[in-house]
Amino acid sequence: MAELVFFSGTMDCGKSTLALQMDHNHAARGRRGLIFTKHDRAGESVLSSRLGLSTSALEVEDDLDFWDAIVGQATNGLRVDYLICDEAQFYTPEQVEQLARLVDEMGVDVYAFGITADFRTALFPGSRRMIELADRVQVLQVEALCWCGQRATHNARVIDGVMVVEGEQVVVGDTASTDAGVVEYEVLCRRHYMRRMTSAAARAASPSAEVLPFDLDLCPLPVVPTPARGA
Repeated sequence: MAELVFFSGTMDCGKSTLALQMDHNHAARGRRGLIFTKHDRAGESVLSSRLGLSTSALEVEDDLDFWDAIVGQATNGLRVDYLICDEAQFYTPEQVEQLARLVDEMGVDVYAFGITADFRTALFPGSRRMIELADRVQVLQVEALCWCGQRATHNARVIDGVMVVEGEQVVVGDTASTDAGVVEYEVLCRRHYMRRMTSAAARAASPSAEVLPFDLDLCPLPVVPTPARGA
């Protein structure tokens, strides 16, 4: 029986690597599938892993209708047994519903991969709908690590070396240079995310380049400005 499965985790936990491996495994058994992605760090129409592996893929635009696309394939005599959907957090809720319909009405397996929450710890709309509709939500077992060595649970956006918690939800990192500066991302444990303590900030706060500041006193919570009276 076909399934909609959502594989999730933070950045650096091997989602895209697993997507490539699953496509290989299914194709090796004679199954026919299509690979979709959106906003991959390597550019348009490619699914890439941080390990250096990559393959061509179909770019998901906001106006793509998965149901129409796959039905069109079947109408033209092309069998589709499964879909690999990477960067699913960027899909629209309507597209996630279309994927669920393909599972239920056409028996197509859908394997979706993505992160659940953005740099503000807010759920991506696509990921929220995936969690609501998926037959299974599977957290990947490869744990990404914070600079302190603890399990990373949060994705932090860093602009010109400074962690930010405001801004547009979708800005592709590692390749993006905005008007505000160079955008990068880093995974952090909750403690250091809440204290805005990235690896660069930790090195700057450390009295020695060999010793990072694990003491909470050296990683204070950020001060939130108090609104002026009458504001």
